[in-house]
Amino acid sequence: MSIPHAPGVMERVIAAVCQCVLWITTTIIFLILTANTLLRYSTGASLQWANELPELLFPWLVMAGVVLAAVHGSHIATTFLMESLPAGARRVLGAAGWLTVSGLYLALSKATYQLLEIVHDEKSPILQVPSSVTYGCVMLAMLLLALLALQSAWRCAFYGAEAVSPPAAAPSTAQG
Repeated sequence: MSIPHAPGVMERVIAAVCQCVLWITTTIIFLILTANTLLRYSTGASLQWANELPELLFPWLVMAGVVLAAVHGSHIATTFLMESLPAGARRVLGAAGWLTVSGLYLALSKATYQLLEIVHDEKSPILQVPSSVTYGCVMLAMLLLALLALQSAWRCAFYGAEAVSPPAAAPSTAQG
């Protein structure tokens, strides 16, 4: 009763949001650093905030990349133990593992949420952006990863471990 891995609506929405965050943050960081470099070499001056904004955007770029990697199943996995088990044991162990992973991500989200009030008073020197913005980014990424792990647990429990990760790319059969 195994089904091939097909991204669901939740995965497609999360992937689209993460891709937008990646494009926007990368573009803004590139433009700011380029403009500041050109300004520095042409006039000897630089924008005061030009170093601070990329530092604030970089965690968003990284967290979007981490979540997007999870959506695509591009994480590191050691599968020899799971592959040696019978299908029923793979299903149970896989679902239990994904539920554990989801619980850990939820615990990290809760811990980060509890820190938001504390770090909100810390502000960046020039732009005065609270540190809670960066912590909020990490919390949001952990929540998204928990959702993806829950979905993987569901798929593993009901369709088997093979339904969780996309299959490896098949070797090319193109004639040359």
